[in-house]
Amino acid sequence: MSMYEPDKIRNIAIIAHIDHGKTTLLDALLKQSNIFRDNQQVRERMMDSYDQEQERGITIFAKQTSVAFDDYKINIIDTPGHADFSGEVERILGMVDSVLLLVDAQEGPMPQTRFVLSKSLKMGLKPIVVLNKIDRPHAAPDRVLDETFDLFAELGATDEQLDFRYCYASGLSGFAIHHLHDMHKDMRPLFELIIYAVHPRLGSFEEPFLMHVSTISYDDYVGRQACGRILNGTVKKGQSVIHIDENGVETRSSITRIEGYQGLEKVELDESGAGDIIIISGIPNVTIGDTLCDPKKIVRLPRIKLDEPTLSVDITVNNSPFVGRSGKHVTMNKLRDRLEHEKRANISLRIDDDVEDDKITVSGRGELHLAVLIEAMRRQGYEFSISKPRVIIKEEAGIKYEPIERVHIEVPQEYSGNVIEELSRRKGEMQVLDTNENGITALEFLIPTRGLMGYRNEFLTITRGLGILTAIFEHFAPWRGVIPGRPRGVLISNAVGKTSGYACFNLQDRGTLFVKPGDEVYEGMVVGENSRDNDLVVNVIKGKQLTNVRASGSDENIILTPARLFTLEQAIDYIQDDELIEVTPDSIRMRKRHLTEGERKRPTAK
Repeated sequence: MSMYEPDKIRNIAIIAHIDHGKTTLLDALLKQSNIFRDNQQVRERMMDSYDQEQERGITIFAKQTSVAFDDYKINIIDTPGHADFSGEVERILGMVDSVLLLVDAQEGPMPQTRFVLSKSLKMGLKPIVVLNKIDRPHAAPDRVLDETFDLFAELGATDEQLDFRYCYASGLSGFAIHHLHDMHKDMRPLFELIIYAVHPRLGSFEEPFLMHVSTISYDDYVGRQACGRILNGTVKKGQSVIHIDENGVETRSSITRIEGYQGLEKVELDESGAGDIIIISGIPNVTIGDTLCDPKKIVRLPRIKLDEPTLSVDITVNNSPFVGRSGKHVTMNKLRDRLEHEKRANISLRIDDDVEDDKITVSGRGELHLAVLIEAMRRQGYEFSISKPRVIIKEEAGIKYEPIERVHIEVPQEYSGNVIEELSRRKGEMQVLDTNENGITALEFLIPTRGLMGYRNEFLTITRGLGILTAIFEHFAPWRGVIPGRPRGVLISNAVGKTSGYACFNLQDRGTLFVKPGDEVYEGMVVGENSRDNDLVVNVIKGKQLTNVRASGSDENIILTPARLFTLEQAIDYIQDDELIEVTPDSIRMRKRHLTEGERKRPTAK
């Protein structure tokens, strides 16, 4: 691969609200840039390489690709649309010259659109707007373009940023057009727009080497790898560079490998120069925000600043009776090593080790952000307990401040009253109420993060699965007071063993069960939700008393209501302060922290 001149390189990121089609549009760009063989099999959403991304249908980690167009090289970075992973977006915006802002031509700008766009505008980038999915039946590109312009103005865009270039596209059908009446052919109009509308920040090959580290990866053979954009100069394999860390300590290292991207493949390079985005190996303790420079001219670049986390959970060893049945790594030392590894690569998570209380506190942007880490750990064979998430409180001048979220909700009109009533009870303040001609009500609330915790499950039930709820961190505001917790108590097992169908049948009138016949349970495990507001100790393993006497009609088949099964995020949402989630590679259980003496002796439900 030959080295491109700085003025022949374009670095862009694709940003959008979740599900507005970033990864699908990128599929079309890759397929039409001739990087695949004619007979090569490529899957949909090919940039979503991480297993959880493919399962959840969302992008979690920012990923890079590179395509050639005419005699230009275009480095494209696919970014997450979910606000919980905004740390990924913030890190890579410093590497690019512009962003493609994708907006759904039917839905228009959404909460995450506002978030990622505001970050881009603050960094001085001039976005290119792509109105995607214009071939959908109810697309209204003119209205959405006006709404997007209004959003730019609302976010304080400069006159130059307000004069943005735009085009229309359909990532699924694989075409882009400059004007609505143009023929639907291919993605060439979008490629041309990127070349002519993006103004690269030109570096010089003659200047000494300078690079800012934006992301970190790890390779089993060469160790830690630093990814970033070369601001100035050139770099060769074997060259000596100065590594400057967050404390200003300078260390000389030698570069052992340089890699770039060609399509989806990593390719090894002998040399690279200003303007390109590359991956460098050979600097052992490099981390995000560090500076790499030539020994002849030492420059220290500013650190990358990220927004603060809003939620935290405590991770402790699993001390349930079933510990070690399915997990390989169950000790605190193993958990510490794994989280220390995460801390080095993922700076949007904050990880604090409390040796005295034997717990590790992990802080992130939201429940999904924390759940992705927890899910990754359980798949790697770790077994542990996690507490109910707590919001992170700031204190200034003796006043407590808590995180507030902007919640955007779309529900059929008949369910809107219930939603408004419940969110108001949770200290939410309604900002917008609008019902369209199709009977869909759009609501916008400012609500404490505490008030939103545990609500998503209830929201899906109230709206019969027809509602859409998205939330994004807005700001810290004074403490809003006490918010009511879960309205119902739980059913707690008082014995160890396998659940019986007979016991489940007799208990289902008491509430909703979380276990099926044949599931293993232990004392203190949460096995269901009580229909009342108190906790109830139950015997869920009790079998039917067998006798030799048979009465006609008494042994008919029992009919059980299906058990309610929890995903990891739903369990995190559900538990209260006196409960824990037991996470193992093959199961997610909820349990009480401690059964009191009174609960042990309390009469059980028959």
